[in-house]
Amino acid sequence: MSTPTVLPAAPLGQPDPQVPVTLAWYGCDLRTGSIIEDLRGLKPSGALTRKLGEATTLSASLGLAGAPADWEAATAGGRSMLVAVDTATDTPIWPGIVLTRDGGSATDISLQCATPERYLDGRYTGTVTAVQQDQAAVLTSLLSNALDGGPPFVLDAPPTGRPLDYSVLDGDDRTILSAVQEIMGMDGGPEWTIDVAWNADHSGFVLPIRVRPAIGAQAAAPEAVFDFPGCVSSYTLAESYEAGKGATVVQARGEGESAGRLTSQVYTADALIAGGWPRWVHRFTPASGITDPVQLNAHASKALAMMQTGAKVWSVEAVASVAPRIGRDWGLGDTVRIAVESSPRHPRGAETVARAWAWELDPGADRIRPILVED
Repeated sequence: MSTPTVLPAAPLGQPDPQVPVTLAWYGCDLRTGSIIEDLRGLKPSGALTRKLGEATTLSASLGLAGAPADWEAATAGGRSMLVAVDTATDTPIWPGIVLTRDGGSATDISLQCATPERYLDGRYTGTVTAVQQDQAAVLTSLLSNALDGGPPFVLDAPPTGRPLDYSVLDGDDRTILSAVQEIMGMDGGPEWTIDVAWNADHSGFVLPIRVRPAIGAQAAAPEAVFDFPGCVSSYTLAESYEAGKGATVVQARGEGESAGRLTSQVYTADALIAGGWPRWVHRFTPASGITDPVQLNAHASKALAMMQTGAKVWSVEAVASVAPRIGRDWGLGDTVRIAVESSPRHPRGAETVARAWAWELDPGADRIRPILVED
């Protein structure tokens, strides 16, 4: 296994050196996280991506000529995990469970991977009943099944200080992923994500499952700045009031039909409507299996808070070797600053703080693409 040269941050007030993002790929045992092989010949076919509370996928290939001796164990479907490490900072930034492996007369094998959130969709909640328990304790109860015989998950779920009522039965056949996504979708619900980090002796990796009221650092004046012109080569501010993205009246509904269908209260943006906004009505079913009207109310309330003035999403493409470094300067859930000096969309410039809900990294093209949501 090679030893990376770690690039320290530049002194305060000085720009970082322009060092391309070069990834080392390791094939690991999925149960223990231990490194099996250094997969120098592995090549992703697209960008690496991560999203809060969701699984993302990646296709890759491994050339068989010169492949390490134990490459089969390092890439076995359902038993192995690939981890990408930024060699300049020695920071693990992306893990992916190998799901499929295809090969034959070709000179390489093709791999399909998914981030560890996908594993939670293959494990079930069992019966969990919680009455006025802390949100973190509820998620810990739901996630505990995945710790038994699963990947090297490490729960990082300190108390949130927010109580929650929640109930699910084993007979509901709810996957852990669907349950924790449901709770995250409630008004005031906790956020969660699965990270990747070196283990204690640097011989493999662990997968911390973080649960927080809000993942990341939400600074009012973040140090990570994406500037145009500067590290940003192009950007788009998408403002939408399409169906499902904008509404001033929201109601959540359970499954079923007609009078027997469980329904939330009607949540209305009274201040906006009084100020002249039209009534835009949105009805939706947040998740299957919800039988508690309190849970439906929580989903409807959160949906209104997010939708009442529409969605504002900044899609930024920046030069990865110049932009703030992913994994060191900012990460999933963090706020970053967007500074536009002048552009056709913003001739007088623009500056705002937005939150990283997802990112894409394409090292070969030296591009980083954060998806930034403005509150």
